[in-house]
Amino acid sequence: MGGEWRYSDTKVQEIDFVAAGPDLGPTGPPNRSYEVVPHAQSADFDDSAWPVLAPPDTQRRLSTGRVCFNWYRITATIPERIGDFDPTGSTVIFEVVIDDYAEVWVNGAQPIALGDTGGQVVGGFNAPNRVVLTKSACPGQSFVIAVFGINGPISASPANYIWMRNATLDFYAPGRARTVEEVPVGIVPAVTSPSAFGAIVPSSACLERIAHGFEFTAGPVWARDGGLLFSSPNTNVIYRWNPVGVVTVFRPKSGYAGTDIGKHAQPGSNGLTFDPDGRLAICQHGNRRVIRVEPHGNITVLADRYVGKRLNSPHDLVYRSDGTLYFTDPPFGLPGRFGDTRKELPFSGVFSVRDGAVLLVTAELSAPSGIALSPGVWLLSPGGEYLGILRLPENPHNLAWGDEDARTLYVTALTSVYRIRLAIPGVCPGELRAVRRTQ
Repeated sequence: MGGEWRYSDTKVQEIDFVAAGPDLGPTGPPNRSYEVVPHAQSADFDDSAWPVLAPPDTQRRLSTGRVCFNWYRITATIPERIGDFDPTGSTVIFEVVIDDYAEVWVNGAQPIALGDTGGQVVGGFNAPNRVVLTKSACPGQSFVIAVFGINGPISASPANYIWMRNATLDFYAPGRARTVEEVPVGIVPAVTSPSAFGAIVPSSACLERIAHGFEFTAGPVWARDGGLLFSSPNTNVIYRWNPVGVVTVFRPKSGYAGTDIGKHAQPGSNGLTFDPDGRLAICQHGNRRVIRVEPHGNITVLADRYVGKRLNSPHDLVYRSDGTLYFTDPPFGLPGRFGDTRKELPFSGVFSVRDGAVLLVTAELSAPSGIALSPGVWLLSPGGEYLGILRLPENPHNLAWGDEDARTLYVTALTSVYRIRLAIPGVCPGELRAVRRTQ
């Protein structure tokens, strides 16, 4: 790879800072705190004076021991060939295991997101950090990788040092999934419009099952940081799937925090989406409300009552481009569903929320569920012409567009999550405002 590891110990020094202010940010009175130096995460940091570690030296016990930190840095360049393998267009994953913990910076960036575990943030005790460097490698392309080592457990002042257990680059051939299985997909074009259908679903399209083993999945949404969030209403959890193929718990107690959770069949979250500012909005079945997760993890309740009466169990939601939120409110999350004695509204409504006002859109549907401002898995032309259907091995519950080009359709079904590459892009929630600003 044309790289060599360079190394540096670190120092912890006292610095001036400020206390937390009323906005929970650093805006309060003068304070004293600590920082670790050097700040070696940036791509242009000059590490030329640092000692070079030969490969066996990476496993030396380094830094000062006890509560300590260090830096490992390397610049890796994609070669023309790796043996008989041509890396052009491949996906490249950097994996490192630091004893005990690590943070990883690539080209001076660490695009972490709320709920991340592993990847570029601490993965756990002696756990691997796997980071996607590129999904389309090009020979000659370089990556500056800075690994921050942490001795642990910090709270116990460990009587040991930091060392690198291993560091590898994995190359995966383009166009092939690594941690998924291919499954049959029923592609049923309309007899009258086979060519229009083919313009959306290529003949080479393959349905992939990317995660499975769940009781019930719903509410998929693609996050800006490059991962798929989806709900498990039965087990009260939001999961996050990342392109490396790892599924982690993004948010426990996603829909209910009560002590009688055993009475609920589906207490957890269901529909998920992002508002135009990129903040996650969640339909909570058990808590009977719609909330928004702020950047630091605190929540704002968007809707929990209509004309003074509690909502049933908000199920699905979507934002219009002007910021108006629409959601459905069937009683599926209540233990007794339609006959539950705690039900306060005599109907299952579709509501809108704008500037704090909760308005009823319609009370005429007996059990409104999914809601969208674009087609589901039926394929329709912009003029409403029926083009065809995608049939999955399991009944689909919800869907979301994802990946960098928004041409991959992710679908949550009964026990699994699927994806399929299509020929046209969709719209990812939370990206609408960014699109308008560039126009």
